[in-house]
Amino acid sequence: MSSTFQAAFFLFVLLQITIFSSLGYDDFEPSEEEWESATATFTKEANGSIITEGACGYGDLHKATYGRYVTGLSTTLFNRGSTCGACYEIRCVDHIRWCQPGSPSVFVTATDFCAPNYGLSPDYGGWCNFPRQHFEMSETAFTEIAVKSADIVPIQFRRIECERDGGMKFTMTGNANYYQVLITNVGLDGEVTGVKIKGTRTGWIPMARNWGQLWQCNINLKGQALSFEVTTSSQKSVTSFNVAPGNWQFGQTFEGKQIYNY
Repeated sequence: MSSTFQAAFFLFVLLQITIFSSLGYDDFEPSEEEWESATATFTKEANGSIITEGACGYGDLHKATYGRYVTGLSTTLFNRGSTCGACYEIRCVDHIRWCQPGSPSVFVTATDFCAPNYGLSPDYGGWCNFPRQHFEMSETAFTEIAVKSADIVPIQFRRIECERDGGMKFTMTGNANYYQVLITNVGLDGEVTGVKIKGTRTGWIPMARNWGQLWQCNINLKGQALSFEVTTSSQKSVTSFNVAPGNWQFGQTFEGKQIYNY
């Protein structure tokens, strides 16, 4: 092969790489660099804490459609509740005794906070102390990647897109002077970062995060049909008009549009 032909071939390959990178194709290439290291333990489901409660405000996780494949996050990952609703792929690694054979993956939704315990060392009980990355998983999810008798296991994790059936769900709570909505069943990145609400007699009103995925405003919206604009951490937004009819009641749940990756 002549030196002239080699140089031309090299330039052609370089041009193709540049074109594919500019189109963003390399963003979708699977890579081990996507995985991060952390540790995991589990909460026994007998006490129900991770199934019926949790710092994200979802309540009964079966009603919230998240079921038993859920996890609590350490302080670093929880990000003051912003990460509630995010989805993760997790696998147990580097432990022949505790990891399930073949290091299978499990897919979970973040629904709770794993509180730090600064009275204990981060390596001996203070698993969720800052700045450790740790997952306190449901028993069902944990036993798919590790044996139940394990105390704490090394894992790898990465964020994934959330696959949800149906649209986002909006549950009305609060009172006449303190309006609050819980947002669940969020697709794509699953992490709501901004919410606006509109009544039939108002303009768009920004809502503030109360805690987890509970959003609030101090406007009396009773007797008005309600619309919502939801923005996720990927900066994608979806607007659901007239989700709740004018005769909505506190405690009711309504379904709006879903957010998709296009």
